Amino acid sequence: MKKISSRKAAIIATSEQLAGRREQYRRRASFFHEEDLRYLRFLIPEGLRVLEIGCGTGAVLAGLKPSYGLGIDISPAMVDQAKRLHPDLQFQVGDAEDEDSIASLPGPFDVILIVDTIGAFDDCQSTLEALHSLCTRETRLIISYYSHLWQPLVYFAEWIGWRSKQPSQNVLAPADIRLLAELADFETIKSEARLLSPLWLLGLGRFVNRFISILPLIRQLNLRHYSVCRSLRQVSNDLRSASVIIPARNERGNIEAAVQRMPKFCDDIEVIFVEGHSRDGTMEEIKRVAAAYPQWDIKIFAQPGKGKADAVFVGFDAARGDVLMILDADLTMPPEQLPKFWNAIAKGQGEFINGSRLIYSMEDGAMRFLNLVANRSFSLIFSWLLNQRFTDTLCGTKVLRRSDYARLKKGRSYFGDFDPFGDFDLIFGATKLNLRCIEVPIAYAARSYGETQISRFSHGLLLIKMVFFALFRIKAL
Repeated sequence: MKKISSRKAAIIATSEQLAGRREQYRRRASFFHEEDLRYLRFLIPEGLRVLEIGCGTGAVLAGLKPSYGLGIDISPAMVDQAKRLHPDLQFQVGDAEDEDSIASLPGPFDVILIVDTIGAFDDCQSTLEALHSLCTRETRLIISYYSHLWQPLVYFAEWIGWRSKQPSQNVLAPADIRLLAELADFETIKSEARLLSPLWLLGLGRFVNRFISILPLIRQLNLRHYSVCRSLRQVSNDLRSASVIIPARNERGNIEAAVQRMPKFCDDIEVIFVEGHSRDGTMEEIKRVAAAYPQWDIKIFAQPGKGKADAVFVGFDAARGDVLMILDADLTMPPEQLPKFWNAIAKGQGEFINGSRLIYSMEDGAMRFLNLVANRSFSLIFSWLLNQRFTDTLCGTKVLRRSDYARLKKGRSYFGDFDPFGDFDLIFGATKLNLRCIEVPIAYAARSYGETQISRFSHGLLLIKMVFFALFRIKAL
């Protein structure tokens, strides 16, 4: 058992004294705890395997409704209260800074949650390092802590009895947590600051937290900050095959070129054409090309519905590859650049790879001026909405693991069937899963056959619709 410092001994003694009154304090600050749990529920869907470190009396863990929930706490009295209040969950006494204690836990977990407890650790870096043994590639470490800009009000809350008095805590800004995570080989996927009002204020607090606290600059004043991380020691290199899905509608002149120009970027490549009720003989051309190139594993489907999203998901559902890749049949994203996407996901650099047409210069005529201005403007808005950098949401090439798509598909009910193109369906789903999203710059080419199926006005309205959709489903919670 690791030797306990005098500071940690004081924390244990305080927890032992307060265990019986912990729920009373939670009720006094019920609005704050409800708002905190609201965002944690967004980050952590129901039905996962969740480990909470520093679980107290188990209220947060119970509120997340895990399929298997385990809480550990260094205070025996807190653990006793948690067992009494939440008999359907598992609780045990344990010190997160004791490697033997962590190694004995029945991992792996889908989520490892640390709410405020990081302020009590004597050695945050070593403690985080010990958690890798409980992680898989999909595990997310979520750290929630309070902003020390609020320290005077925290002291005031303790003075008037709204909050229990605590021994000294570590002063950690989001940048400090990011640094500690990096030193411990965890990558911070995204950071968020929330909760500007800890009080109900006759409903005004809910409005402020939902719509005001998320605004740029103002969000720096928020009480809570959340960091979502992934283990870089568990990034796997188990990818062996890829399925390239090519939705094609009125693209007869590009079909053979798509196959001819397809590089052999991995040993096992499946090409799936999904034809979308063309009028120019695209289906016949796909069948001819499939027969002419028997060295390629080419599959052909006629989409049952309408729109690119329908075609893409038909291909995804039929695919057998470890990695799913979208290649638009207009070939404005050159097939020769697909190896960059494969390398990014195969090396674990990202888990959702999005192409960007707006970093490199593009061929003359590849994108109209108004489209370019709109795309750049919306990229800034979506980067703020999603808390991850996106320079080009409408680039057709998107890449993810088939296993992650299965999880994304399972959670699509959160967003509903709202996107005819599938770009936002995938981006929003990847964000909800807390996948590491990165962009691969591409050299955007002008179309050589056929006409663009993009309308600057109708698709501009779609972008505006998606902004509001993301605001209410992802940001203003």
